[in-house]
Amino acid sequence: MGQGDLQWWERRSTVVVLALAAVIPLLWPTIPPLMDLPGHMGRYRVQLDGDGSVLRQFYDFHWALVGNLGVDLLIVPMAWLFGLELGVKLIVMAIPVLTVVGMLSIAREVHGRIPPTALFALPLAYSVPFLFGFVNFALSTALALLAFALWLRLARIGHLMLRAVIFVPISFAIWITHTYGLGLLGVLAFSAELVRHRDRGEGWVDVMVKATVGCLGLAGPFALMLVSGNSAGAGGTGDWFNWSAKLEAVTVVLRDRWPVYDLLSRLFLAGVLLFAVCNARLGFERLLAVGAVVLLVACTALPRVTMGGSFTELRLVPFMLAAAILAIAPTPAATPRFLNIIAVVGLAFFATRIAGNTVSLAIAAQRQEQALAALDHLPVGSRMISFTRHSWGNRLEHLAGMAIVRRRAFSNDQWNATGLNLMSVVKADAPQFVSDPSQTVTATKIDEGNSLIPIDMALARFPRQAFDYVWLIDPPAYDVRLTAGMTPVWRAGNDVLFRIDRK
Repeated sequence: MGQGDLQWWERRSTVVVLALAAVIPLLWPTIPPLMDLPGHMGRYRVQLDGDGSVLRQFYDFHWALVGNLGVDLLIVPMAWLFGLELGVKLIVMAIPVLTVVGMLSIAREVHGRIPPTALFALPLAYSVPFLFGFVNFALSTALALLAFALWLRLARIGHLMLRAVIFVPISFAIWITHTYGLGLLGVLAFSAELVRHRDRGEGWVDVMVKATVGCLGLAGPFALMLVSGNSAGAGGTGDWFNWSAKLEAVTVVLRDRWPVYDLLSRLFLAGVLLFAVCNARLGFERLLAVGAVVLLVACTALPRVTMGGSFTELRLVPFMLAAAILAIAPTPAATPRFLNIIAVVGLAFFATRIAGNTVSLAIAAQRQEQALAALDHLPVGSRMISFTRHSWGNRLEHLAGMAIVRRRAFSNDQWNATGLNLMSVVKADAPQFVSDPSQTVTATKIDEGNSLIPIDMALARFPRQAFDYVWLIDPPAYDVRLTAGMTPVWRAGNDVLFRIDRK
């Protein structure tokens, strides 16, 4: 099929424009304002500095083969070429682009051409997991979408043996990026194989056997985890059937900054699915619809913490919705005018969400830059503790990690999860105040579920002899008497950097 036979929304030029539009929200911010990202960047600095760094008095780092190394590996050449901060920005900018291209490539393989309804799935490139800064996860799922499109293409042209061979290294590459990406690819690939064999009229026993055999090329990393005893990929599994967490995962899809706007966007996506179910001019391609159903089952059955990764449902729901939306296709009853209207509405929805993400991230980036001015007053190699308010999606929660990046100082925001990260905290003179979530505090009440304490309690209890500076970043209201013996060296609004006085 030539480009001249395609509608405007499925032409190669349109796909390129849509993919490039996905990067717009990330162009202006110097540091992509994704919640966990500054904390990850702190780890990259320790990793890149090596054993001779002043940071090694605070942190230990050892390479290991785990399913959570995507950006950690890519930043090595990128930092050499562009520096740490720009290198991270370029990698992060690529993630929504790859996600959009992956979605549209899957739609084309499943339907033979890109249906206009596929445009409604594209805003999910900026879903909550990405905005939370789960960058290894987001990169792995973007790669998984691209890999699934290739999986479908090779099946369509009958190159099953070639597929079995090349997906062995592909599966390892995606697993190394993040375990969940391989899980997503496995679910989609297995579901597609079930449908492919079932559509040939084969019995269910044969279908299950052949689908399993067809996906063996993806099993290598899982076998490696079992043999090595690292079945968690680095971490544990627990918190089963947390129904409030599962409900929240659905209700926060596309959540960004403005509750009403985000709620309307979620309702709009729900309306698109309902419209497709009720309208005779639209239907669902089972190759993807079954994958969406299997992902729904996974979201329901899996615990909140799976293989060391928290927020299982939060991570999977956007891709469940994407699969369901990408499964929608016009029926023979759909007229050209109807399809054009669908395409225009889909494009408008994507453009509106991209515009909203752009403004939201610009606001967050400006707030980051305001707070980061404090680092100009922090000596290199300082022992710094930070406190910031706990709120859903607070994008300043790991900003203190930039003290590691720019000042090679200690920061108490790092994750000290054995096996989940390659870095561990070795500073032992401040129990309970050296790693995440000690940097996050509440206003007045202890939050046992998140292991958080009120800011007044934190200021009163942290061992002052173990630190040189205290950085309050958008803190809750606190008793200023608790800062006696500390001298403010920088202040901007509610943010303040204190130097701890020594007698």
